[in-house]
Amino acid sequence: MTQETKNTVKVLCVGAGNMGRSHALAYHKEPSFEIVGICTRSKASADTLNAELESSYPHFSDFEAALRDAKPDAVCIASYPDTHAEFAKLALEAGCHLFVEKPLATTVADAEEIVALAKAKQRKVVIGYILRHHPSWEKFIELTQDLGKPLVMRMNLNQQSSGSNWETHKNLMSSISPIVDCGVHYVDVMCQMTRSRPVRVSGIGARLSNELPAGMVNYGQLQVTFEDGSVGWYEAGWGPMMSETAFFVKDVVGPKGCVSIVADKASDDGKSASVDAHTQTEALKVHHSKLDEKGEFVKQDEMIHLDDEPDHDELCAREQAYFLRAMTDDIDLNEHLDDAVNSMRIVLAADESFRTGKTIELT
Repeated sequence: MTQETKNTVKVLCVGAGNMGRSHALAYHKEPSFEIVGICTRSKASADTLNAELESSYPHFSDFEAALRDAKPDAVCIASYPDTHAEFAKLALEAGCHLFVEKPLATTVADAEEIVALAKAKQRKVVIGYILRHHPSWEKFIELTQDLGKPLVMRMNLNQQSSGSNWETHKNLMSSISPIVDCGVHYVDVMCQMTRSRPVRVSGIGARLSNELPAGMVNYGQLQVTFEDGSVGWYEAGWGPMMSETAFFVKDVVGPKGCVSIVADKASDDGKSASVDAHTQTEALKVHHSKLDEKGEFVKQDEMIHLDDEPDHDELCAREQAYFLRAMTDDIDLNEHLDDAVNSMRIVLAADESFRTGKTIELT
């Protein structure tokens, strides 16, 4: 049998934080996967994960040793973003398929190198764009197709973090800003809504804490203009100082009306740092702009409620089900990879714009 048609896919799990835990849980529950190791810098974190899974998967502190000794068919990379490129290249060179948490890398050049290597090695690479597996977000994108063009896309996700969440955010900011780490999700959504080429990006940022590494900011906003005239903005901030007023905005306007995610529970005070709340939708509100001869709206606003509202762990399980199908059914991932690089190009251009004070023209 070939690697793709074995009864089980042997997977090495790298990282045991929020995302690493959820992905490991998905592999543990899915009979088509077999976890052959957990690779973390801290054995304590692997022990905690093993305890939750009621398992005794081997722990590795060195990634290259894990590849050599565990001999995985696939690798799930859910470690800090500054490790993604190195681990991804090593795994591909070892002949492994890859699931990589977003962002794929911290530079466009590294992302492009990973994509080229995946194609050369004929290995599957799936990036953790979790919103692509959420029925309500899929519906959200679908509904925007009826709004006409251009679109105005308004999105944010600010997180008022404290305790362990703030420690996690500070660790992340040792290599990446919030607008880059979180922004790839939402500019990916914008690109799916417009299916137009991004042409111009600008960004602003602010340093709101002295606990950050030199030169790092914990607040940012980007503005992107598309070739079809559509525009979008995204805002992200992390830390104990962040406001929980209007921290959750997902709203798209077009000539024919607008569509908004209405998430009253997810946008409550105290929910901004909740991983589950980040993907909750609860309802989609659709507004139609058409007026009658009296200047009154022809249609009333609609509220669309979807029964399928997966939580964070279930969304990760759906991501891994897709990863499995990509390997077993030989799904063409070229567009998926191109989209991942495209979203990275936008958020990194926003970071460059903030640091240079110039609008970035994308070629």
